[in-house]
Amino acid sequence: MSHHRKPRTSAVLTQRAVRIGLLAAGAAGLATAVPTVASAAPQHVAVAADQTFSRADFRHHTDTEDSFTVRQFGTVAAATARNQANAVGVGCSVDDHCRSVALSFQIVTLAGDATRLNAVNRGDAVNKHCDGCQTLAGAYQFVVSTPRPLTLDGDTRGKLADIHRRLDDLTRSTAPAADLKTQADNLAAEVNTVLKDAVARAPKGDEKPTVEVHRHLDGWPGH
Repeated sequence: MSHHRKPRTSAVLTQRAVRIGLLAAGAAGLATAVPTVASAAPQHVAVAADQTFSRADFRHHTDTEDSFTVRQFGTVAAATARNQANAVGVGCSVDDHCRSVALSFQIVTLAGDATRLNAVNRGDAVNKHCDGCQTLAGAYQFVVSTPRPLTLDGDTRGKLADIHRRLDDLTRSTAPAADLKTQADNLAAEVNTVLKDAVARAPKGDEKPTVEVHRHLDGWPGH
């Protein structure tokens, strides 16, 4: 397979990133909670799939899980990024309630003048016969598009690692629903700021670099 980019042949390719099906359901693969995953060399096509799953029931009343992944793809012709958080609460009562929390943060960096991007980001919370369940799923996806390859430096990775640690603490906390959602949004805002600062120092090109944030929260206290 040739790694040389083909000339643009249609108006569709005049945009650097074409986002398709942002709210499509489903995700494959389990996330590994590592601060950075970087490709060794530019890939022609890249795929990232991260998922976090939690389940609480009358046997195990509390299950809280989170993931925080960074995927650095370099220059690609096409990319698929899937991020999903699933939380399930089963068979608890008002007097014997359960707590199920799943939070997934996914960061994807990619470069190119006409990259086709399929980004999927979804949070799903389900209560099954569980009047006393506190069930929350939150998916946060950050897509960084630059004309030239961007490598996150040590300072940026350190700031992201600190946010990751605080996400771990938040997920395992007993914070009320409203507070948990607010604090998760605040952490996402910090990630956005860190990435925008990194983009401002990125190699320049004809296209303007962007950071897109996709957020999907579902569940408690909505159930």
